[in-house]
Amino acid sequence: MAEIITNHAAYDSKVEGNIFFTRVDAAVNWMRKNSLWPMPMGLACCAIELMGTAASRFDIARFGSEVMRFSPRQADVMIVAGTVTYKMALAVKRVWDQIPAPKWCIAMGACASTGGMYRSYAVLQGIDHLIPVDVYVSGCPPRPEALLEGLMKLQAKIEQSHSSATHFDAEKQA
Repeated sequence: MAEIITNHAAYDSKVEGNIFFTRVDAAVNWMRKNSLWPMPMGLACCAIELMGTAASRFDIARFGSEVMRFSPRQADVMIVAGTVTYKMALAVKRVWDQIPAPKWCIAMGACASTGGMYRSYAVLQGIDHLIPVDVYVSGCPPRPEALLEGLMKLQAKIEQSHSSATHFDAEKQA
């Protein structure tokens, strides 16, 4: 049998390869994009597809978003899924205002994006009339894969943004 010779040196050249240089913005954005905590605002049939996204078949946990928060003060992404009526609009706005900055919004489905097929006096014709929307997910109702694609687009948007809170709030207001 051949004898295995181990050579332990006092100097390990591999240590030099474990040092990373980056910008603070890049590090903060990397942490933010990989740990999004959604606040589900399920208002209609799209909410069923939103629930399906957390199931094992689609596994939203791959994106660090499996922790659905039902308290707005612990969330940073609001997923508005379904028809927003004027009666619910103030509740949606109140929940949005309670989410701490930085925060993002995903409009899931045709009803949340444009009012869908409901052109009536009781339905808000797009949640963007009430709160700023970062990503629109199309469909009636959209499949869980579409929501995951929207989540990936939101992650790409977060990765490219500035991490300072003052710039971020000014960008959302515009």
